[in-house]
Amino acid sequence: MVSCIGRVSKMRGFCTFISRPLLFLFLHFTLVQCDITDGNVEHLKREHSLMKPYQGVGSSPSSQWDFWGSTLVTSSYVRLTPDERSRQGSIWNTVPVYLKDWEMHVQYKIHGSGKKNLHGDGIAIWYTKERLHPGSVFGSNAKFHGLALFIDTYHNDEAADRSFPYIYAIVNNGSLPYDHGNDGRTSELGGCSSEIRNKDHDTYLAIRYSKGRLTVMIDIDDKNEWKECIDIGGVRLPTGYYFGASAATGDLSDNHDIISMKMYQLMVEHTPDEDSLDWTKIEPSVSLLKSPKDNIDDPTGNFRSTPLTGWKVFLLLLCALLGIVVCGVVGAVVFQKRQERNRRFY
Repeated sequence: MVSCIGRVSKMRGFCTFISRPLLFLFLHFTLVQCDITDGNVEHLKREHSLMKPYQGVGSSPSSQWDFWGSTLVTSSYVRLTPDERSRQGSIWNTVPVYLKDWEMHVQYKIHGSGKKNLHGDGIAIWYTKERLHPGSVFGSNAKFHGLALFIDTYHNDEAADRSFPYIYAIVNNGSLPYDHGNDGRTSELGGCSSEIRNKDHDTYLAIRYSKGRLTVMIDIDDKNEWKECIDIGGVRLPTGYYFGASAATGDLSDNHDIISMKMYQLMVEHTPDEDSLDWTKIEPSVSLLKSPKDNIDDPTGNFRSTPLTGWKVFLLLLCALLGIVVCGVVGAVVFQKRQERNRRFY
């Protein structure tokens, strides 16, 4: 099955579609099945979605979203932090998610009076076991269980080669501390640079988790043109966790606004063995061929190896020298044999 996500009207998705009749004709004459989650009410999970006018937000027993700290809920946006120093705020879904395959669309805006490199710190989107647990990582718990997507606007590590603002993902089982000094570099699965601050329009991202694959797409120009930011396989996330968003400011600040968080269920077939698993018992983990810290941001959205260290340079030079010596010896032997053959003819 091939899955696509489209945007109908002002909704967001991973690809743009032609009119519905033509789409049905296309599906009729091909074997490709396309799941249109965006704009399709039956796939939208309202109990996990945060939308205007933000009904169901508060501390009452019937509320589906609860907030903490400096968070301010208005009729137009949810402001996690104002453009003021040393603020923290968060908003969390009170209903655990028991979907195996899902997609979360986030409409947000980061803006403020700070000039270049004089703003911070950013927004985090969470899918975690814990909720409303304040901490040092964008206003939330550092040793979390689950998935975190960071929209990081402040560069702590001046020596790093990543360009900020920078969007990146981390999966944690509660054992990994967040590396503040390196902006989470040691645990990062993948990421991309994106100029998302002080736009005249809202910015968007979509987080898809399906059959062990985590994909993050971004739309920062409001042109319905999605760019791939992260695409990682081998990701294991349990069900029964909570979605949330948090933000923090330090000595530098910004307005961190969430306009909407819309959760969609993806209709995906699983094997009988997968269906028989207790997905609430799965440990958050990632199977990678190499360590996440060996990744460096590439402007194309891909990743390349880390820069050559002195030790690596030495090994390369040694291998090159050995290669030259071997080629020289082989060449000398071949030349000597040819000389001996030529003497026989004379």
